[in-house]
Amino acid sequence: MNSYRTIYEYGCDEFTEERSRFIGYAKPINSEEEAVEFVDEIKKKHKDATHNVWAYTVGPTMNIQRYSDDGEPQGTAGIPALEVIKKEDLRDVVVVITRYFGGIKLGAGGLVRAYTRGAKIGLEAGKIIDRIWYQEVKIKVDYNQIGRVQNEIMNLGYFVKNTIYLEDVEFIIYSKPEDTQKLTDRITDITNGTANISFGEEFYLSENNGEIILD
Repeated sequence: MNSYRTIYEYGCDEFTEERSRFIGYAKPINSEEEAVEFVDEIKKKHKDATHNVWAYTVGPTMNIQRYSDDGEPQGTAGIPALEVIKKEDLRDVVVVITRYFGGIKLGAGGLVRAYTRGAKIGLEAGKIIDRIWYQEVKIKVDYNQIGRVQNEIMNLGYFVKNTIYLEDVEFIIYSKPEDTQKLTDRITDITNGTANISFGEEFYLSENNGEIILD
């Protein structure tokens, strides 16, 4: 899987609807165990709340999907929260929406809207991002080739993680695997085959609007 959508970090936001207080929480997770731990953590934090509704998806194909209405009428809370995650096409995410009842009933439609909003604001607070698969490429050249190679890398739009100045100059670059051959061919061409090109690890990096976010 070359890319997927998730959230960047823990997020929390809240709103009031007909005197009921709704608090939306969201967190990126790596396993169902982590999702359950987060749900339990919020339940413990808000053990005096009227409801702690939750939903999560786990896995690259959302193969694990769970939710709970936590005492709200069936279909008015957990499923709407899960649907927000699915509509945003998010993987490995858990949301919890805490409600403190304010004395006014919202009705089925009002509950659906409130829990949908609660899930959405929690996810937005956690910053929805793309996780993209990248290849680390190391390019080592002589000092007299720095300017030309650096300009070419920047013009082609590759991300330079680091530049190391020792006996030679080494550029550490992040490239999408499908673009790596284009990069190596171009660098080989402009250096007449003198560049020393090697490959490091492959991994996921976070992107927001096409810009890499370094953890």
